[in-house]
Amino acid sequence: MATTAHISTDPDAPSAPTGRRIGVMLPRDLPPHEVLQFARQADSLGFDELWVIEDLGFRGGVAQAAAVLAATSRITVGIGITPAAVRHAAFAAMEIATLGQLFPGRIVAGLGHGMPAWMRSLGLWPASPLTLLEETATAVRSVLRGEAVPQGRYVTLEHEEFTELPDVVPPVLLGVRGPRSLALSGRIADGTLLAEPAPPTYIRAARSHISATGPHQLITYDVAAVSKDSGLALEAVRPGLAYIGEPDWAPHLVGLDFADDLAALRARCESPQEFARQLPLTWVDALSLAGTPEGIRAKIAARHDAGATSVVLTPVGENRLSQLEQLAQVQ
Repeated sequence: MATTAHISTDPDAPSAPTGRRIGVMLPRDLPPHEVLQFARQADSLGFDELWVIEDLGFRGGVAQAAAVLAATSRITVGIGITPAAVRHAAFAAMEIATLGQLFPGRIVAGLGHGMPAWMRSLGLWPASPLTLLEETATAVRSVLRGEAVPQGRYVTLEHEEFTELPDVVPPVLLGVRGPRSLALSGRIADGTLLAEPAPPTYIRAARSHISATGPHQLITYDVAAVSKDSGLALEAVRPGLAYIGEPDWAPHLVGLDFADDLAALRARCESPQEFARQLPLTWVDALSLAGTPEGIRAKIAARHDAGATSVVLTPVGENRLSQLEQLAQVQ
């Protein structure tokens, strides 16, 4: 393995995402003919980032990232997230390196455990998910930097064939939750992605577990809707919170006075959809970026103040292209 770090010194190269940024999620179920249109519109509307997701049964994260990078000229594209068990670290690094070469400074790679139920259904849930994630992320970051890869329990890279490396090294983030996984991200990754409702109390708690000693990005995902009538906006995002009623989702609602009540509601509801219907509006308000433009800007500022470097808005419901224009009002 070559030991020369491929880190750009080009003053014209785009910089890595930092600071108080606002991004938008590319919905996983957009009709195919709207995917590139959505990306171009997000780019032209001035969003800092566009995030693609890799959910089982929908679209591949790397393929989506490549397509929307090629269709846009400015916006940073994040993959959030690809499960570590799905691709060997060697091939994950090759994919990320390729995007980094072709679109320098515009790609951010997210790795995670993957949803346990999905991974188990594929026979890919490891005996030690934390070890696999640590070894995969360390190996990918090492390859991208042209450094030797530590040999581990799950990941072995003994050859020196990685020659096509990017001059601008893409950041590698971990999409994780829970104290041990957050602490791992703080030790080995360039940032952390919280792919669940992220009120300021949760962001501060996550930061305390991450305990990074250097610069560390923190990306948050929240369902979002804009309306002059905040009540209508809250009702619009309600269905988008159904997923936190599923067994694999147990968001750490640290500091919220309804955390125990929310857990009890999840336990007694027969489906995620029923859970979403039963959520009080005050809870919907706390768990989303829904409201008037002024109200959402205040919510985003509170998340940035709590330590988020990028707040990602997830449109919900029908006609996401129209929603994208409305969400742009909060920038």
